[in-house]
Amino acid sequence: MDKPTTIEDIAQQAGVSVSTVSRVLNGSTRVSASKRALVLAVIERLQYRPSAVAQGLARGRSMTVGVLVQNITSSFFGLMLWGCEEALEQHAYRPMFASTHWRENSSSDEQHALDLLLSRRVDGLIILGGRIGQSQLQPIVEQLPVIVVGRQVPGFESSCLTVDNHEGAYRATRYLIGLGHTRIAHITGTPTHGDAIERVQGYRRALEESSIPLDPELIVEGQFTEDSGRSAVEQLLGRGAHFTALFASNDQMAYGAMLTLFTHGFHIPDDISVVGFDDQLHSAYTLPPLTTVRVPITEIGRAAAHTLIRRIEGEDAALPQFHTELTIRASARRLRTDVTH
Repeated sequence: MDKPTTIEDIAQQAGVSVSTVSRVLNGSTRVSASKRALVLAVIERLQYRPSAVAQGLARGRSMTVGVLVQNITSSFFGLMLWGCEEALEQHAYRPMFASTHWRENSSSDEQHALDLLLSRRVDGLIILGGRIGQSQLQPIVEQLPVIVVGRQVPGFESSCLTVDNHEGAYRATRYLIGLGHTRIAHITGTPTHGDAIERVQGYRRALEESSIPLDPELIVEGQFTEDSGRSAVEQLLGRGAHFTALFASNDQMAYGAMLTLFTHGFHIPDDISVVGFDDQLHSAYTLPPLTTVRVPITEIGRAAAHTLIRRIEGEDAALPQFHTELTIRASARRLRTDVTH
């Protein structure tokens, strides 16, 4: 097997020093035009491909980006991680993942995962969801670029990438109201999570603008998981709540809700209409296919990574704006006047 070409080989054949070859590879101007042309000709002839990692180390970079994710097993964050990884690879960077397997009272888990990433001398940090707050972020942003995805952190708005959750939830609820529904149950996300808070606000605004009284009995707390969607419907049915439509704060809870309604003998959408939020991959393949608010999940991951790399490279890069849109499928229909539950 042939040995891979090294910069020592290039230096020898070009008749220059190794440091001269290194300066050419790093784009230094401290090399004469004639020597630069000679070195580049030898590089071309030997088909030498410099290591991006080695070049990064020469510039004092590790060529790695830390990615702290709220829950790496979540299909939502899985799509976002896919976008991050794809974009990082385009810039010859590698992600280093850490997950907090997000739970209530998990701030110590988050801090431990954060400390682990920082100890690996990452060049930048992407935080997907979670609870990392202002006091924890302040010393980090003084050392390296940080992008927070999915929520706003006061004082760090220029580094936070979010979608308009309020508007998305408002549109979902207005859509159900437009179909004639006034008894619309809502499964919230984790109550301390910014996404969940904004989506409840959008739901409430839609009801208020349509002069529909808010019934606290129709609001049930979830945890953004399928099982919490199942549990929420059991609570609604157990308390005898009357509803003809249900808006879940994410698709995963909608999946659990739909299955539980089915096991209790309800047909979707004939008996109860269901709308989710996120438009995850599986939502087009549920039975019936789920009407949901589309969030460009993978695109957000890509944008976070692209922007972070530009900031690592010294650019004053602004974060793009993302919007939601309602994806209408088959899980919601116009209210039947004979529905009595």
